[in-house]
Amino acid sequence: MSTQPDLLYSEEEEAVRAAVRDLLADHCDAPGVIARTESDTPHDLAAWKALADGMGLAGLLVPEDKGGQGATHREVAVVLEELGRAVAPVPYLTSAVVATEALLACDAGDLLAELASGRRIGALAVALNVAPGGAYQVVRHEGGALHGELTAIADAQAADVLLVPADDGGLYAVDATAATVTPQIPFDLTRPLATVSLDGAPGRLLGDAEVAVHRALRAGAGLLASEQLGLAEWTLTETVRYLKERKQFNRPVGGFQALKHRLAQLWLEVVNLRAAARNAADALATGEDTDVAVAVAQAYAASVAVHAAEEALQLHAGIGMTWEHPIHLYLKRAKADSIAYGTAGAHRARLAELVDLQAP
Repeated sequence: MSTQPDLLYSEEEEAVRAAVRDLLADHCDAPGVIARTESDTPHDLAAWKALADGMGLAGLLVPEDKGGQGATHREVAVVLEELGRAVAPVPYLTSAVVATEALLACDAGDLLAELASGRRIGALAVALNVAPGGAYQVVRHEGGALHGELTAIADAQAADVLLVPADDGGLYAVDATAATVTPQIPFDLTRPLATVSLDGAPGRLLGDAEVAVHRALRAGAGLLASEQLGLAEWTLTETVRYLKERKQFNRPVGGFQALKHRLAQLWLEVVNLRAAARNAADALATGEDTDVAVAVAQAYAASVAVHAAEEALQLHAGIGMTWEHPIHLYLKRAKADSIAYGTAGAHRARLAELVDLQAP
């Protein structure tokens, strides 16, 4: 029997939010993130260590008997909201969610414990734009070794272990030192992409790739909506704050009715996104109507996050167009997120299939 989803935040979830926000205020201030995007080390591994080792957040999805915290997707969603608010350049979504879910599907205990502790960072070697259930590239498995090239792999540069699907249907764990990882130029500088080349790399068979990849991408898509929510909330809040302070004709710009209407419309969209994102997180945690909840969240989230970032850029006027102001980071993350784990169109098509609502 289906139960009503719980869209509210618990006291524990709000405590997690406060702790993560404080940590990110120390580690991921806007000037620091911008400076990092211009450097050769795009990932903030100090922030990652504080999140994973200091707070134990990398193991939220891992059961306690396997070395994790034994929490649920709801707590992870709150962490991702805060990471979205800070456009934090850490491999949390890719390692603590996507790679971890793939390992949970394979029951790979030792690797799970290492990822849960933050000792190692994992990356699923599937292109960032692949939707749950979508086709993905595989490498050739021959003579116990892996050969081939995979492109657009998110956070591969930071990974210690790569989870690689092969043409024999298996998912293999490959030590990152056995692969050639070549950075690609990403649109979103805070979530780097790379090409992974394998030339006879040894791999350890973990389990069925199709099952693991589908589970991992579904969780990634569902929880990405929480990141998009955090991003949209930050851009809306900052825009309202700026328009209260900025004056034109000796009155606050935010007092002009046309701008009030634009902000009110955006607020409604963000509130609706919060409901969709919370529903997806709750469905992943409980297993109730998960595919539908994830498809609904991703069908809606991309347009809201992009709209919020675009409005922030426009309404900040000249200052919003500068490199020193962080709005460009949010717009690029929103745009990149809009195709991550499937486009809104792909999720709408999937939703139509799930509820048997075919196109005419």
